[in-house]
Amino acid sequence: MHDATLRNRLAQWLEPSRRSDVPPFMVMDVMAAAARIEAAGGHVIHMEVGQPSAGAPRTAIAAAHAALDAGRIDYTSALGIPSLRDRIARHYRDVYGCAVSAERVVVTTGSSGGFILAFLSMFEPGDRVAVTVPGYPPYRHILTALGCEPVLIETTSETRHALTGEALLAAHRKAPLKGVLVGSPANPTGTMMSREALSGLIAAAQDAGIRFISDEIYHGLDYAFPAVTAAALSEHALVINSFSKYFCMTGWRVGWMVVPEILVRPIERLQQNLSISVPALSQIAAEAAFDGTAEMDAIKHGYQENRRILIDGLPKAGLSRFLPADGAFYLYTDVSDFTSDSFDFAKQMLEQAHVAATPGIDFDPIHGRSFIRFSYARSADEMREAVDRIAHWLK
Repeated sequence: MHDATLRNRLAQWLEPSRRSDVPPFMVMDVMAAAARIEAAGGHVIHMEVGQPSAGAPRTAIAAAHAALDAGRIDYTSALGIPSLRDRIARHYRDVYGCAVSAERVVVTTGSSGGFILAFLSMFEPGDRVAVTVPGYPPYRHILTALGCEPVLIETTSETRHALTGEALLAAHRKAPLKGVLVGSPANPTGTMMSREALSGLIAAAQDAGIRFISDEIYHGLDYAFPAVTAAALSEHALVINSFSKYFCMTGWRVGWMVVPEILVRPIERLQQNLSISVPALSQIAAEAAFDGTAEMDAIKHGYQENRRILIDGLPKAGLSRFLPADGAFYLYTDVSDFTSDSFDFAKQMLEQAHVAATPGIDFDPIHGRSFIRFSYARSADEMREAVDRIAHWLK
């Protein structure tokens, strides 16, 4: 009796906080299920996670080796190694023709660290922040964990599943918004916003006093037209990017932000206390990665071929409706002819066809039960085999 009472008291004492009660990121659960099949000897084609099949640029690997051979790997400035911040600023001049001061560049622990720093520096608990659906789930989950209220705005085919200024202001009129976050190219849709569309959205937000965050992690992976950075359109926008996707450095966990000048010091203080600094070895490799763009562009061409294989092949397998795939490496596919439960569809496809994909309910709690996200970041041979497996499974 005494032991049971003690266990109950300990359970109450260690009860998780309400802010930790966020939904799982389902793609990670799918990865775990796929790993169990592989551990039993099965061969799974991985189309569930945005994980490039290629590794980091050779220039990045060489720089990391040289740094390790040289000896100590120490703390860095909380804002990042100065030479890396300079190199990122130069990247904006070279690629976008946009003058960005290195003082406004903050190196982060991947884009995920950037979201946390951005939300903490821009919003108070209870603030309402707009995000689109379908959209990247951790936007909503991180905001919730920090005590903010994510406001879901549905996108439609009429706007090619991109947020418009009119839709943003309509949500703002219902109840005031403090911020908005958009991605272009977007996850999971692959939709990109033109310069005109992005400029109009930023102007609408700023005129209404809504703070603007641009997720540009898939920049460089653009097929329809060159991606436009919000940094070129407003010095008040906060831009988040990463070395994970175009530069194939997911596990290095290094990204960056371009922030309004007024937020540099607050973000520096937050970084000092939350993580001290981003791992030095990753920063050294990231700076050298900019010298590996020819290698990365060749990988991008491979994604384009994979995109063609799926766009041509999936309709023959019975999946003929998908959202625009202007960029990134995803095809967000309508499976409503086969199911009204995308989670079960993904589960059965993994177990029976050994093709791993992510249920749309992860990205859109409103209409996601009719969609599956396929990632085409693997090899062309795997994409062809996946199409064949899916076609056979759906017969």
